[in-house]
Amino acid sequence: MNKYSIKSFIEETTQDETKNGFFELESPYMLELNLNDQMVMVKKGAMVAYTGNVKFKREGMLSKGIGNLLKKTVSGEGTTMMETTGTGRVYVADLEKRVRILYLENENIVVNGNDILAHEASIKSEVKMMKSIAGVMGGGLFQARLNGTGHVAITTHGNPMTLLVKPGQPVFTDPNATVAWSGNLNPQMKTDISLKTFIGRGSGESFQLMFEGEGWVIVQPCEEVYGMPQ
Repeated sequence: MNKYSIKSFIEETTQDETKNGFFELESPYMLELNLNDQMVMVKKGAMVAYTGNVKFKREGMLSKGIGNLLKKTVSGEGTTMMETTGTGRVYVADLEKRVRILYLENENIVVNGNDILAHEASIKSEVKMMKSIAGVMGGGLFQARLNGTGHVAITTHGNPMTLLVKPGQPVFTDPNATVAWSGNLNPQMKTDISLKTFIGRGSGESFQLMFEGEGWVIVQPCEEVYGMPQ
């Protein structure tokens, strides 16, 4: 059989029927959700295909209060989710970003709004805003705090790196490259503004997030501004 035939292509790319877990990686760039009369929150616009009896409903604009509505409206970040319910298989992806599945056990993490792909309905989410105008110059101003027990799928441009934050050893990151961090950390905005740093430099060099204490922070090898890589 010719290796470039249609049959060869289909055999190479056909979905893997053996993957039946609730949250599965169909590929490094695509998440498979196997629903059995369940509900999952999926990033708006991320569904690429589905089989079975599945329905999608946009998360109510006031479902989490007027405060969250204002934050979502101002941020322009990808924090709007869809209630995905029913029985069947749903495939979701986002700009060919790599997908990573995390399982929280009564834990909480903070994720950049652009980088949340899906999470179980059992996971509670709340949009948080950093109290600094510096974040307006790039990403990282609005994040979602996720807490509870269940699966969470996040996305990164390229392979992520996790930095450990230790007492007395703060970690500094570019807001546009910061994906997520442990929920016990409370990053502060650090500025380094002068005429020299302003000219010919991006916001990542002039504005950083400073993490102090004990925990971890995930960064990606890409500066992302409102869903678009630089």
